Amino acid sequence: MKAVSKRALNLVITAGPTREYIDPVRYLSNESSGKMGFAIAAAAVARGHKVTLIAGPVHLETPAGVERIDVVSAREMLAALKEAFLPADGLIMAAAVADYRPARRLAGKWKKKSGPRDTRISLDLVENPDLLATVGRRKGPRRIMGFALETSDGRRRALEKMLRKNADCIALNGASALNADRTSVTLLARDGREQLFANQTKAQVAKVLVRVMEELCVSPIGEA
Repeated sequence: MKAVSKRALNLVITAGPTREYIDPVRYLSNESSGKMGFAIAAAAVARGHKVTLIAGPVHLETPAGVERIDVVSAREMLAALKEAFLPADGLIMAAAVADYRPARRLAGKWKKKSGPRDTRISLDLVENPDLLATVGRRKGPRRIMGFALETSDGRRRALEKMLRKNADCIALNGASALNADRTSVTLLARDGREQLFANQTKAQVAKVLVRVMEELCVSPIGEA
């Protein structure tokens, strides 16, 4: 990675899971802890950048100097993201957004039916909006770093995601990163560069990712 002159950036970072409620007490979600996104936010502030952190439901302390927006669902995160991204220089999309939500949220608790027992139930789901693709379509000169958590054929799938969603680079990791303090990340860029950061703390990886974003934000469009 080449050295770049640092200027203060306005960065948006998403972190954590989303929750899609079935009824007042049950929801669909995932194992994301938000640790990676929060580490990136802390690293970005330490570099002198303005940071808006859009966080799903996690129990993590807000890094000093970070503006935090708490959301729950994918649609809430998208609404916050659209507003925060307007004046931003770049976005690091570290959140693990639920792909689907229940077609209908029940007003009361879903109760078991009486009568003959049938252990099978069905739940109608609808697709959530694709947050990365939505902002990617209208990003203009702004820069976007995506994340891809894959369990098989990861490199190919991550590259396809980067191109399909108009990201400038993408950080590929695996399921072992969930709820962990350490991670292994392969950073893939549009210009063909690949960098592997193996078994490092999320704080260490976060510092590198922020510097990559700095580089992207000072590079002319087409060189990312």
